[in-house]
Amino acid sequence: MSAHIVEVGVPTLWWRSVGSTHTAYSTETFLDELAALSGTDPLEIRRQLLTKHPRHLGVLNLAAEKAGWGSPLPEGRARGLAVHESFKSFVAQVVEVSLGEDGLPKVERVVCAVDCGIAINPEIIKAQMEGGIGYGLSGTLYGAVDLDNGVVRQSNFHDYRVLRINEMPNVEVYIVASDEKPTGVGEPGVPPIAPAVANAWAKLTGQRVRDLPFSRFVPNV
Repeated sequence: MSAHIVEVGVPTLWWRSVGSTHTAYSTETFLDELAALSGTDPLEIRRQLLTKHPRHLGVLNLAAEKAGWGSPLPEGRARGLAVHESFKSFVAQVVEVSLGEDGLPKVERVVCAVDCGIAINPEIIKAQMEGGIGYGLSGTLYGAVDLDNGVVRQSNFHDYRVLRINEMPNVEVYIVASDEKPTGVGEPGVPPIAPAVANAWAKLTGQRVRDLPFSRFVPNV
C-alpha cells in the first residue's frame, strides 16, 4: 500500500484522527469486498489475518461478542464491522443499520470495544468513544464541502449538515482490561465507524460506497 499527496490548489488541514480516517475506510471496506468474493464471513477473514496481532483480535472479538455477531436481526437491518489501530490504541466497532426515510443509512446501534492500555478514567474513555462515533457519523453521512470556481459552497449549518442529536444511535462501549501503558482515546473512536457503516450498508443494499459522504447519493439531504 502507498499514499500520495495530490496538489489540488485548496489548502486542507487535519480532521479528527488525521490520516486514520481514510486509511481505515479504504482497508476495512476492501477487506469486506474480499470476504464477499471469497465467501468468507467478514469477522472470520479478519481473525485469519490478525493471528499475530492479539490486541486487534481482542477488541474485534469483544465487539463481535457483545453485538451478537451472526445472530438474527430484525427484518430490514444489517450488521457491519471494522477494526483499526490509531494513536497506539485499538478500536473495533460493530454497527446495525437500516434504510432511513431519506434514503441514507439509519444507524441503529453501535457496539464499540477499545484497548487503550490501563484505563485511567473509564468514564472519559467511554465519552471519547461516543463523541468520536458521533463525529465520525456526521462526516460519514453528511460532511461534504463543495467548491464552485474555487469558492466553498457551504456557509453555515443550514447548508453544511451535521448529525442531529436525534440521529445519534445507541452506543455501547466496552473497555478491554489491560496492564499496557495508557494510550490515546481522543481520536481512535473515529476511524472504524465509517467503514463499519459502509460494510453494513453493502450487506443491506448490495451497494458499495467508495465516495463519502453518503448524502452525495441522495439529493437535497
